[in-house]
Amino acid sequence: MTRSARRTRRTLQVAGAGAAALLALSACSSSDDSSSSKSDTSASASPKMSGTVTVFAAASLKESFTTLGKEFETAHPGTKVTFNFAGSDTLAASITSGAPADVFAAASPKTMAIVTDKGDGVGTPATFVRNQLEIATLPGNPDKVTSLKDLTKSSLKVVLCDKTVPCGAAAQKALTASKLKLTPVSYEEDVKSALNKVVLKEADAAVVYKTDVHAAGSKVEGVEFPESADAINDYPIVLLKNAPNAVAAKAFIALVQSAEGQKVLSAAGFLKP
Repeated sequence: MTRSARRTRRTLQVAGAGAAALLALSACSSSDDSSSSKSDTSASASPKMSGTVTVFAAASLKESFTTLGKEFETAHPGTKVTFNFAGSDTLAASITSGAPADVFAAASPKTMAIVTDKGDGVGTPATFVRNQLEIATLPGNPDKVTSLKDLTKSSLKVVLCDKTVPCGAAAQKALTASKLKLTPVSYEEDVKSALNKVVLKEADAAVVYKTDVHAAGSKVEGVEFPESADAINDYPIVLLKNAPNAVAAKAFIALVQSAEGQKVLSAAGFLKP
């Protein structure tokens, strides 16, 4: 081989190596761009929470859920949590009648079933807390109420929740288990209304939840009774089928079930599920 031929061959080898390197760099760059593009697409596909979350919740959840609503709004700027607190049966009837809402938190599986049996819930409702009954008396317990039986005295004005409301159904269960008959001066539409009768001194005592006695502070005095252990209510929560803001609703439910959510609920007097 002549010197000229060898020089030409080396030139071709160098040129070939350079072309290969350029192809490799191009492929790498293309791969990186593709990965970056996929990453960007993935990030943009992740839904951003905003707007209003409407929560229909049992009246006894008012204080704790209001706290959790504020925490949710702080953690997710651009969102707002609005609540409708009332008796669970009233809320269930509103939902099945088409009232727009994202989340339903009931004070009993029975009232939750009103919604889920109509197909208005998504998935299986999850029990997130439990609640137990307690007697609320006037501050200082002037009537010396120490038991459920004491409420049957004719001299006492006692208030109960309506039998269709979870707290009323639980009270009736405790009374039946104790073989006691009690005629209240009134049946109230929800637990807060029953408690308020005592706060306003319109009644001497009411059978409510421990959480409501706790929330009332010095306005009432709580009296525990053993029969309440036989009438503990499970509280289920569910995403609603036609939720206007399903993404944020799921996040709110997750907060309720989280360690932080359970901490707030426990501090309010609720029992763990």
